[in-house]
Amino acid sequence: MKAQKSIFEVENIIEFIIYIIIIIKILFLITSIGHLILSHTRKQTPKTKEFDEKFLEWKQKFEFVFIVMMACLLIFIFTPWSDNAHYMTSTMKFLFYLFGFILILSADWNLVLPSTSLDSIVRRSLS
Repeated sequence: MKAQKSIFEVENIIEFIIYIIIIIKILFLITSIGHLILSHTRKQTPKTKEFDEKFLEWKQKFEFVFIVMMACLLIFIFTPWSDNAHYMTSTMKFLFYLFGFILILSADWNLVLPSTSLDSIVRRSLS
């Protein structure tokens, strides 16, 4: 007879956290696209602005939750006094890869780089 696995085993908890992170990321992408569409509509009505503000608010919340959960996962995997590297899966590696790009892309680059000509071209093309 096979022993049943407990839901509270570390592997199951990590897998559950990864699924939550993926769902949060999908919701983040949906709210980002919604914000992008609503912020660039030609006729800005008060209702459109209200929806855009809500999309932006939820986008920021989803981004925050994603960053915190990824940071917790990083802390767990790379804890110095425990070897948790065997829990690393290909999905986790991909999430860490995406996490790095998201942190780089969402950084406030205006703090370290002056406004560039590329920045002005992008701003003119969007307006």
